[in-house]
Amino acid sequence: MMAKKTFAVIALAILAVFAVPAAANAAGYVAADKVTTSGAVVAGGTVTVGFAAGSFTAGESVSFTCTGSGTATLSAVKAATVSLTKTADASGAVSVKVTLPADATGTYTVTATGLTSANIGTATLTVAAADAGAGKGLAHTGYEAPMLLIWGAAGALLLGIALVVVMGIVRRQRANA
Repeated sequence: MMAKKTFAVIALAILAVFAVPAAANAAGYVAADKVTTSGAVVAGGTVTVGFAAGSFTAGESVSFTCTGSGTATLSAVKAATVSLTKTADASGAVSVKVTLPADATGTYTVTATGLTSANIGTATLTVAAADAGAGKGLAHTGYEAPMLLIWGAAGALLLGIALVVVMGIVRRQRANA
């Protein structure tokens, strides 16, 4: 009887892990397909980050921040972490120009936050080092197994555990009979 309860608890725990939705789907985030970037994402380049219609409330003030591994210019402000406030148009769209430093490398994140709606949209700008791609790059490390293989192995492991539990229950029942 105890084994049945234990098995039921394990089954419910496994179901709970796969049934819980991801937190990133929470309301208030601007969908990735509404965020556009245009321009040269290179050292010294200027990129326009746009948030399409419906991203924010019409006429709302939108606060922009740009953080990264170096100083960037957000419209006319230059600093390591730049902040700027702009107003969304009548359709809720807004955009900002980001000028990357001449020695830029790494990742820069532009975050737009609606001050009324609290909607948040982000754009990531990745600037490759000047010598990236010149050679073959770094040696490959780690294990690259297909997800189907990983899930199959996990399923086989769970089936094996279930078989051991069931065989133990059957053995105990035969011993008691």
